[in-house]
Amino acid sequence: QVTFAESGGGLVQSGGSLRLTCTASKIPTSAFDMGWYRLATNKARELVAVSATDGIIYYADFVKGRFTISRDNAKNTVYLQMNSLAPEDTAVYYCNAARRVGRDPLFGNWGQGTQVTVSS
Repeated sequence: QVTFAESGGGLVQSGGSLRLTCTASKIPTSAFDMGWYRLATNKARELVAVSATDGIIYYADFVKGRFTISRDNAKNTVYLQMNSLAPEDTAVYYCNAARRVGRDPLFGNWGQGTQVTVSS
């Protein structure tokens, strides 16, 4: 069974930074587009960023210029560097493989996620 383990979240002040880490098991990240998603209270899940296998990177408009997605396929790991955090970035962040078309999550299995809380 494919699993994802996210870590790196925490409580930071507005303007602060965090680096999230996601390690995938049972799949080689090198073979998949990998994405970060987030779920905030009373909001629908949002796609944050995707790192495609062909090197193309996608960012949601609300994170452009602030977040950077990267991967280390040798470690089966995907990262999300988050800078200039704002209170509206508060959410639980999850990773998953992403479909090439539409960038929806590919697997139904989700990890525990990692909570990011940004205080104003």
